[in-house]
Amino acid sequence: MERLSGMDATFLYIETPAGHMHVAMVGIYDASTMPGGYSFEAIKEVIRQRLPLVPPFRRRLVEVPFQLHHPVWIEDPNFNLDYHVRRIGCPAPGGRRELAEVAGQIISIPLDRTRPLWEAWVIEGLKQDRVGFVVKVHHSAVDGASGAEIMTELYDLGPEGREVEADPVPAEHVPSDLELVSFAAVSKARRFGDAVGLVGRTAKSIAQVITNARDPEKRHGAIPLTAPRTPFNAAITPHRTVAFARLPLDEVKAVKAALDVKVNDVVLAVCTGTLRNYLKGVDALPEDPLVAVCPVSVKTEDEKGQVGNHVSAMFASLPVEVEDTAERVARIVTSTQGAKEDHSAIGARTLTDWAEWAAPRTFGLASRLYSSMNLANAHRPIHNLVISNVPGPPFPLYMAGAEMVAAYPMGPIMDGAGLNITVLSYRDHVDIGFLACTDLVPDIWDVAGAVQPAFDELKQLAGISDPTIVKAPAPVTPTSATARAAARAADA
Repeated sequence: MERLSGMDATFLYIETPAGHMHVAMVGIYDASTMPGGYSFEAIKEVIRQRLPLVPPFRRRLVEVPFQLHHPVWIEDPNFNLDYHVRRIGCPAPGGRRELAEVAGQIISIPLDRTRPLWEAWVIEGLKQDRVGFVVKVHHSAVDGASGAEIMTELYDLGPEGREVEADPVPAEHVPSDLELVSFAAVSKARRFGDAVGLVGRTAKSIAQVITNARDPEKRHGAIPLTAPRTPFNAAITPHRTVAFARLPLDEVKAVKAALDVKVNDVVLAVCTGTLRNYLKGVDALPEDPLVAVCPVSVKTEDEKGQVGNHVSAMFASLPVEVEDTAERVARIVTSTQGAKEDHSAIGARTLTDWAEWAAPRTFGLASRLYSSMNLANAHRPIHNLVISNVPGPPFPLYMAGAEMVAAYPMGPIMDGAGLNITVLSYRDHVDIGFLACTDLVPDIWDVAGAVQPAFDELKQLAGISDPTIVKAPAPVTPTSATARAAARAADA
């Protein structure tokens, strides 16, 4: 039995019928490399063998009576792999858009909290002898860094696979109410000793942030609740839509070197240009910069290998209103540097420390009330979207002998911020996953289609491309939903 951290539990409390708090990855695999040919059972058997190495895949939640404390994880005594690993066919012709459509339907369904919080779907019938693989795991169990670590356990470095030596993990009995309450009381008592120090550290952090804000020489990141309203900033529905984009990693690094910036600055610049092109196409380009939340790992060396969430967040400005590419990049660099300074002043662990004091009943009730009353439509957006950048392996990975040729990550969306962009470097490419509320961004492939023109602008700025290859933004498909979304943004 293991208590969830406050940060892990928070992703449970803020989940609503419309806001599913699971992360996902859509992989594309070359089945021709599988020894003996494609086999769903072979993929399933590899997952079965690796279960002892992946705690989030074995454990399920147990709620504490009266929500006196955060829930606990136990080894599921009734674990059934058939429930978690499934297969489905992809509609013809089996291309990326058809795969994305299936993935969007899978991601639209919340996970069953009475079982371990994950599912894996093998999607058969893709072009070129390939299969899709959609994995979704609740955010309470993993963050971006621990999700990448799970990949190293599930995958192999060659099609021949490897021998796995792991003792089976015994199932636990479901603890009684008395055990849960007693464990909660002991855990609460241990936490009270930390309260005084946390309050003192937070007060100093706030004072430092205020001091920095008054200093005109200091750089700053974006400020929450200053975000302009866009078509994707409204109350969300349970329906999800998915799209993919891909860039060559060597070209991303070349732009980074030529402009003397960080890789993350290049990623944010691509996202800024992408969103500028898209918002112009739907006649909803704001006059102010967008506010992006960028998750930051705060995992220490001692916490390496641990699952769960060890994250904080930075707020960065995306100057979509700026036409000049060079000026956009300069503003992004200034904003990210300022966001890092703000984050340092606040303290990397402040958010995770305060999350330990989250009140389950209050958080859950407030989240459901906020969602059910569509309150995200009643105030200025806290932020516009989440952009996450996760480093991945530079070498090929294999699942049951099938070579992974692409991996598109997906992060959750929430009320008021119905678009998520998650980026993963894999081998020689940067794979970009777009997840959005279908009712707010019905034309998600138009967003993905604006990535290459945005990147071409950066290549031209860096002097590493012929200006003639810079493409015009992809045309936006006119839909009634797009028109309604643009009208909402104009009225805000």
